[in-house]
Amino acid sequence: MGGTIWLASYPKSGNTWFRVFLSNLLGEQDRPADINDLHSTPIASARGIFDDAVGIEASDLTPDEIDRLRPEVYEKLAADAEETLFMKVHDAYILVDGKTPLFPKSATKGAIYIIRNPLDVAVSFAHHSAWNYDRSISEMADEKAAFCSKTKRLHNQLRQKLLTWSGHVLSWTEQTAFPVCVLRYEDMKESPAETFGRAVRFADLDHTDEQIEKALSMSTFEELKRQEGEKGFHEKSPASEMFFRKGEVGSWREELTDVQAERIIRDHRAVMERFGYV
Repeated sequence: MGGTIWLASYPKSGNTWFRVFLSNLLGEQDRPADINDLHSTPIASARGIFDDAVGIEASDLTPDEIDRLRPEVYEKLAADAEETLFMKVHDAYILVDGKTPLFPKSATKGAIYIIRNPLDVAVSFAHHSAWNYDRSISEMADEKAAFCSKTKRLHNQLRQKLLTWSGHVLSWTEQTAFPVCVLRYEDMKESPAETFGRAVRFADLDHTDEQIEKALSMSTFEELKRQEGEKGFHEKSPASEMFFRKGEVGSWREELTDVQAERIIRDHRAVMERFGYV
């Protein structure tokens, strides 16, 4: 059965870790998957995917024109697929021109949405982008925030509208077009077998508990950090020193001031309370 399962998250929430796990699970190899060859979970905003499907280069179009074509691209990919597609997504779940879902129901089996405490996201996002913490916090509260939206250079990905952190979370978890499996990053760290296993069952994969455990053992943060240290990681921002930096839960306590933490909670309290972060 074809169709796409979107691996969606706000940036720096654990999406890449999950993709590595999935690559290890689907690959069924005896050595860890190469972090620079996660071909089984491409990112939906990749420029090459769009260019190949549409037949013209995205660089000849405006970002709004690209957005109007993206739903048809995903419908074509799903129609051509002989098995489930898994695609990484950082876009918020938005309606193009206020009416057409960017990620159409007709192309979709469901979504796995990964959420992380925004206090930790703010720290990780800042290091990823080479920003100070105040700028990271401001970006997370900006309804117009977007990846790859600057026009001064050609990005290797299409524009991705993020909305605010809260808006991003709600856009995916409150839409009703298709089912969503929500994974908290903190649960992925605390109870990996149970949490990742729930996502595997949601995706209708028939892997055993033993196979899930094996894939997890080859997807540890230490392994990802080791690979990046040896050969780099092509998805790392040029501005950051390391993509896999700490991956800890609660490291914000050592990084943010009380004023900074209070601002994040003030900006996002309702959603933080809903998912157990306050």
